[in-house]
Amino acid sequence: MAAGRTTSWADPPPRRLSNPQASNEARALYSSLWSLYGRKTLTGQQEGVGHATPLELDDIAKVTGRQPAILGLDYIDPRDNTAVNDRVTAWRGSGGIVTLCWHWDAPDIGAGYENSKKDFDLVAALKPGTPQNIALHRDLKQIGYLLAVLRDRRVPVLWRPLHEFSGDWFWWGKHGPDAFKALWALMYDEFTYRRGLGNLIGVLGWSGQNVDPAWYPGRERVDVAGADIYAEDHGNLAPMFGKVKDIVDGSVPICLHENGHIPDPALIGPKPIGFGS
Repeated sequence: MAAGRTTSWADPPPRRLSNPQASNEARALYSSLWSLYGRKTLTGQQEGVGHATPLELDDIAKVTGRQPAILGLDYIDPRDNTAVNDRVTAWRGSGGIVTLCWHWDAPDIGAGYENSKKDFDLVAALKPGTPQNIALHRDLKQIGYLLAVLRDRRVPVLWRPLHEFSGDWFWWGKHGPDAFKALWALMYDEFTYRRGLGNLIGVLGWSGQNVDPAWYPGRERVDVAGADIYAEDHGNLAPMFGKVKDIVDGSVPICLHENGHIPDPALIGPKPIGFGS
């Protein structure tokens, strides 16, 4: 046997991004998240849509004298998306971390939060050449352009699309896990391999009420995992953490993506990195 260290089953999985062509900025951010994982909690705030001024952040600064580490923004309104990119760029320039989600309206209906909850024939959309497929790719092209602007500005993004997929309120969760996983793979491959968006760190978020392994697209297309939880009393979050950990087998950092009430740090479990609002 050749001299040197051998790999054992107890060795941790490689802490590298799923995209082998990830940008230096994305690699550095991912490495930083891993260095903090299990030891620190990063606070985050989702910024409201259509605000002339960052009201949430102003309130946080008034109360605490500080700002969160992570700012969340949303490609929810095409009229605001250029401003969203500028806001992302400014936040990153100040040393902050950015996470972006996308309340994707049903592609054959129109923009807006309520339209993201209307049904869209995802099964038909996965078939090349259908009207639904054409509409789906039109939207991906538009969002891909926005993300490419951030790539060219060298801004790494915690990219959190298709969130709460294991619920039944958004159209991407209405057609079951197989259709969802096919959509996730289509989007990932489009952005990663065809559009060269090496600045994206893929963040996968279950609904906290239904953390089911049937929805997992696989480590080859996921970099961070977790869930959204909205409840009057979150209680102990360790069970949610444990369910996600069982699925990803410790291969990616686990975070609390969105939350209503601020969790009690004593009950949050093994200190997942928090991206939530």
